[in-house]
Amino acid sequence: MNQLLAIEKRNAVLNLMAFLLEQERKSIQVINQQDLSNYVGDDLAMEKRLLVDDAKIDAMILSLQQLSNQEDPVGKLRFDFTHENGMKIHNKTAAFGTILIIYESRPDVTVEAGGIAFKSGNKILLKGGKESLLSNQKIVSLWHQALTDNGISNSWVEYLNYDRIETQAFLEKPTQKVDLIVPRGGENLINFVKKHATCPVIVSGRGNNFVYVNAEADLDQALAIIINGKTSNISVCNALDKVLIDTNLPNWEAFASKIISALQQQKVTVLGDENISKATNVPQIESDLIWYEEFLDYKIVIGTVNSTQEAIDKINKYCGGHSASIITKNNIVAQEFMENVDTAAVYQNASTRFTDGGQFGLGGELAISTDKLHQRGPIGLQHLVTNKWYIYGDGQLR
Repeated sequence: MNQLLAIEKRNAVLNLMAFLLEQERKSIQVINQQDLSNYVGDDLAMEKRLLVDDAKIDAMILSLQQLSNQEDPVGKLRFDFTHENGMKIHNKTAAFGTILIIYESRPDVTVEAGGIAFKSGNKILLKGGKESLLSNQKIVSLWHQALTDNGISNSWVEYLNYDRIETQAFLEKPTQKVDLIVPRGGENLINFVKKHATCPVIVSGRGNNFVYVNAEADLDQALAIIINGKTSNISVCNALDKVLIDTNLPNWEAFASKIISALQQQKVTVLGDENISKATNVPQIESDLIWYEEFLDYKIVIGTVNSTQEAIDKINKYCGGHSASIITKNNIVAQEFMENVDTAAVYQNASTRFTDGGQFGLGGELAISTDKLHQRGPIGLQHLVTNKWYIYGDGQLR
């Protein structure tokens, strides 16, 4: 267990790290271009996540500045009780100890997730993907500079340059104590970590989000929300993959055609269930298994349902447990939908693209958990703590 650093020390490191990112902005981008030119895959989402441009560096700096301004999440009193024998019993938030973050292609995670873990009093082990190695190593060198300049050991932020075999060996028999693992990436990565890890894992990253267009929807809103959810950023877990249209919507066929036309103008491949395919001539899905898929691509599936209950049932069967939105002017129907859909975030008349720690006022996120323990949805600074009991006695015996 690492001895907890004073909050002033943690904040000083975060503030210096923000300054160093600004100072090294150009060199980070030059090194990132090397990673991009070395990337040989054809995964558009992976490539988009790999890019570090000015906007991403701005976001990294902002996340560190916001973190340094937030209250210390460690040592907060959650519960207190005075026993009849006079013992004073307190429960307080506590750091986990060491957190391992495993992620693919996103150098900004090296800053943002690392910053949240560090601010909450934890040592960080960063295991990035080989495609972003040079960018990550550059950013970690800045972490080390920020630590060293504040008289703190570099061991608080450590980069694990492991291949798959070495990673598996570390997960199964860690060479140091690891208290929590957070995998951020596709299903293959998540399944790999869950299979081999010997400590708790918070699952993050899988989307497959749904929008349900209810019979009482504002159709202009519905169209704009669907376009935004699908096309504003295809490479993120809060992007939209599935649309359900209620057949009780007046002229639903004409509305479906309008959505499809707008999506196709944005170069999105549209597939439909049997009803949508017959009504609009888009290709029909070959199997219902596609409803389970997260695309991370310019691709969407549109289907029909005959009721709000059918929409709820379909979403609960197929979605990734991340986000779902109902488009309706009927607040009672919306509340029924939101209470019964089993996802971390539920929306009425808004885009699923908002499921994000920064957008939810958390000042960034370590991950978006689709698990229910110990935290669901965006995991911010205040959630990246465990708890500990403090009992003050005066010789009491049981």
